[in-house]
Amino acid sequence: MEFVVHVLERIFGMNQQLATQVMLNVHQSGGGMCGVYTFDVAETKVRQTIDFARQHQHPLQCTVEKAED
Repeated sequence: MEFVVHVLERIFGMNQQLATQVMLNVHQSGGGMCGVYTFDVAETKVRQTIDFARQHQHPLQCTVEKAED
């Protein structure tokens, strides 16, 4: 759980309180939204997250989804 909070703070620029809330939502429901970005920025953040997780041997996953209108 601490790793996820760290990623949310480091890559998505969240403060500790918001990162903890998102992490708990992910833990309880299996997913959560880290932000709304242009497609290019979102792809970059996903790649950074997955690369960082792999470097630390963590199974964290991250995907891009189109925002609902």
